[in-house]
Amino acid sequence: MGPLPSNPSSSELFRQPLIEMLNPKHPLVKLADVIDWPTIEQSFGAHFASTRGRPALPPRLVAGLLYLQHAYDCSDEAVVNTWIENPYFQYFTGETYFQTELPIDPSSLTRWRQRIGEEGVETMLAATIDAARRIGFVKAASVDKVIVDTTVMPKAVAYPTDSRLLERSRQQLVKLAAEQGLSLRQNYNRQAPKLAAQVGRYAHAKQFKRMKKTLRTLKMRVGRVHRDVSRQLDQLASPVRAKAEDLLARTRRVLTQQTKDKHKLYALHAPEVECISKGKARTPYEFGVKVSIATTLKEGLVVGMRSMPGNPYDGHTLSETLEQVGILAERAPTTAIVDKGYRGVEVEGVRILRSGQKRGITRTLKAMIKRRSAIEPTIGHMKMDGRLGRNPLKGVLGDALHAVLCGAGHNLRLLMKQLQIFCGDIGKLLQELIAAVQRRVAAINACTA
Repeated sequence: MGPLPSNPSSSELFRQPLIEMLNPKHPLVKLADVIDWPTIEQSFGAHFASTRGRPALPPRLVAGLLYLQHAYDCSDEAVVNTWIENPYFQYFTGETYFQTELPIDPSSLTRWRQRIGEEGVETMLAATIDAARRIGFVKAASVDKVIVDTTVMPKAVAYPTDSRLLERSRQQLVKLAAEQGLSLRQNYNRQAPKLAAQVGRYAHAKQFKRMKKTLRTLKMRVGRVHRDVSRQLDQLASPVRAKAEDLLARTRRVLTQQTKDKHKLYALHAPEVECISKGKARTPYEFGVKVSIATTLKEGLVVGMRSMPGNPYDGHTLSETLEQVGILAERAPTTAIVDKGYRGVEVEGVRILRSGQKRGITRTLKAMIKRRSAIEPTIGHMKMDGRLGRNPLKGVLGDALHAVLCGAGHNLRLLMKQLQIFCGDIGKLLQELIAAVQRRVAAINACTA
């Protein structure tokens, strides 16, 4: 993978290396030397077996950009543009000299994520856990006790309303008909948007009878367009017909679904979106996917993170989460501290401690249960400082990749903060030592005089 190593050219002999321009105590510089890049390159290399064509990009460059993207909450375009201006970003991704051109096109990150899959991003998360061990942030026994909780990772979709879904469906059907040359008896391009806007006005004014009547009219218009396109499916070629059938099936779901139905369609372009209620007063309903998170008890390092499609019961996600922790951390946990949402679930070989548990609880176990709430600010930081608050990736695979990368980004922020504190402590100790030596020398000179 990547271009073959070559000797420096004559023009590079007089260039200043990047490491000489940087502060060696900077957390990114220290972290670049701690992460196990060869393991990541070996994992990524398994997805590039072809020996023909242009060589693939260096895996360290892509992995470093993904790390930085989720550590600093950047989009694909922002992290690539910042890379040009930030020499620390360039050193972290393996550059020797300062670069002034874009390393890759931002769209390449999308293709890399799809190619490496969930296995590749889990390797990146495991590398952060290994780096935490190397700098002494966590010990091998820290994984024995973990806190497990679930949260919602919202999808990048608009708030679903019936009028918006109907109007969006009609627009897509009319666009498809125009592209393929299908003749529609009427497309309602003027009438339907006015009806959709009127539904919102009636709802705001709490005139619900008029709102329902206008919504029925809009639904009837969309149904006519749907039936008109369905009758002309035979005129389409096979590749386009599959796309049209999928769009018609989603429109049919929008037209037929009722208020109390399960597995409703909340976004036309993202059918995997689910409506999840977590009992919050500020956000009664969130639209996305459930994510299970596992952190160490004392340090708060993320050792397991996985998306759980289908909105399962929290207790049913516990065994999968603990299994992932054992794989990534290379050590199976023996104790899991959870909240009351995990009632009635037992995992073989793992002791489960739940909030509010009274029977058989000693003072030590009580302190561990009280420590369970430490995972809540961790989730908050991942949503506010990281990218867990809104997932822009497409499909079920995008949910899985984004969740794991958010955990890796949070670990990166923890490690950089730890390295910064460590460097600051060493600096203070050196200053105190120098001051003590200077006082000793002054005292000796005074005695001599």
